[in-house]
Amino acid sequence: MAGILAWFWNERFWLPHNVTWADLQSTEEAAFPQAEDLYLAFPLAFCIFMIRLLFERFIAKPCALGLKVQANGPQKAQPNAILEKVFTAITKHPDEKRLEGLSKQLDWDVRSIQRWFRQRRNQEKPSTLRKFCESMWRFTFYLYIFTYGVRFLKKTPWLWNTRQCWSGYPYQDFGIMFTHHIVTVTLITFSYVTNLTRVGTLILCLHDAADIVLEAAKMANYCKCQKLSDLLFLTFAVVFIVSRLGIYPLWILNTTLFELYEALGNFPALWVFNVLLIVLQILHCFWSYLIIKAAYKAISKGKAGKWNPLQVAKDARSDVESSSDEEETVPRSKAPHSTVATNGTSGANGTNGYLTGATSSEEH
Repeated sequence: MAGILAWFWNERFWLPHNVTWADLQSTEEAAFPQAEDLYLAFPLAFCIFMIRLLFERFIAKPCALGLKVQANGPQKAQPNAILEKVFTAITKHPDEKRLEGLSKQLDWDVRSIQRWFRQRRNQEKPSTLRKFCESMWRFTFYLYIFTYGVRFLKKTPWLWNTRQCWSGYPYQDFGIMFTHHIVTVTLITFSYVTNLTRVGTLILCLHDAADIVLEAAKMANYCKCQKLSDLLFLTFAVVFIVSRLGIYPLWILNTTLFELYEALGNFPALWVFNVLLIVLQILHCFWSYLIIKAAYKAISKGKAGKWNPLQVAKDARSDVESSSDEEETVPRSKAPHSTVATNGTSGANGTNGYLTGATSSEEH
């Protein structure tokens, strides 16, 4: 086991050639990040999770109710043991053949069965109130972390002279979005272990700026303040593109790819670090393309708030299916008059995971 650990923590991989692990031991004069500090991420994550539960329950929810955010979710499907068994054990999206079989078994028309499955799927999705609480938590968290970071970074000379980015400045990691998780966690781990924590700190602070505006736009949308939501979405687009296509490559990548190489020399961990940063930049370019595309469509149609700024695919847990979902899938001969009431929601009233959900014809 000792041999495996010695191989894994090989100094020639993790550190510049003129540096050893002994050089990075904390002393009374200087404190350096230690790899074992990363274990603190687990209890810290648990504490943040508990704080989030309390915040959403005792702060965000009262605020949402005060702003008259809709508390009720979609209408529940009427109880039916046979359909419930099919929904939970077989499929949530029955095909035409299964629909016809259920129609004969229950003596229901196909349209009624489709409507039941639609209502049952919607039943599992969070209400606008819950989504508002989640957005308010993220808004508050990002705002606090960003403010906290700027407060300390503005006092440091290496904020303006990024050639000084190799020294001790601990920072805890947190994930921003699911697609960021693997790259971000690995990136922060590498920055912490290799004493490049200043780079990691700058990147996290830079990314939080746009996320604050995004969550504010979502809250405005949930409160049905469409003009404010539109304005915040466009502001988010500008901040996102400037910070991640301008500041990030010209300030961060330029330093790590060229200036750090000249200052520290060549060692494998630096290459891994730079590859992760480049992957992050590729994601930035992709998301910026989606944002620009969404903003163009929004401005041309006057519906800025009805476009998802970061994802082309819908957030399946958030979009409420409308009765129009059935129109394309039910043959005319199989769509007699329905005897079951609709759930009273339409695509125009549904909301997606970021701003608002445009009317959709199919749940993904």
